Amino acid sequence: MEIDIATGLLQGADYIPSPNCDDRPPECHANLLIIHNISLPPLEFGGPYITQLFTNTLDENAHEFFTEISHLRVSSHLLIRRDGSIIQYVPFNKRAWHAGVSSYNGRKACNDFSIGIELEGADEIPYETIQYEKLSEVSKALIAHYPQMSEKRITGHSDVAPGRKTDPGPAFDWTKYKAMLASKPASTQQRAHS
Repeated sequence: MEIDIATGLLQGADYIPSPNCDDRPPECHANLLIIHNISLPPLEFGGPYITQLFTNTLDENAHEFFTEISHLRVSSHLLIRRDGSIIQYVPFNKRAWHAGVSSYNGRKACNDFSIGIELEGADEIPYETIQYEKLSEVSKALIAHYPQMSEKRITGHSDVAPGRKTDPGPAFDWTKYKAMLASKPASTQQRAHS
């Protein structure tokens, strides 16, 4: 996976621009990756509602839960769906509104210096293997693109907003993800053995 430096977009992702973003503060660069989960309605997958939420077009009458959230102005940089497809809502060089009130290692306002990736899922429902694969590929591309980001600067939403957020939840297999993140691409391994 490659990131276009000029646009801040992930090549191969569907790009659906969200209005819920702005410029990062001056001299503030992305150096943290925050992993989230989302399902709309809760515990349901595959519908158009996540995109509608992130583009301010969610119909509050489409589901009773939506009356609670339709007024929100939120976004993430990426969504990785259950089938592994990827939607980008905010260019990586912009500030997405994903973390809310948050703090990482004593530094507040994580949106300023982070990239947010949503996994279509829920705290207690196992994620799909293809989601881990895509997440690790995207993570590697981000680490390669942003010199201040590293495998050690990846965290969950629950870690930057404890007591307020629980995602990506206990169903997220950090060990599996970190193992995939540490592995080299198959093409590199093949070249090394040939």
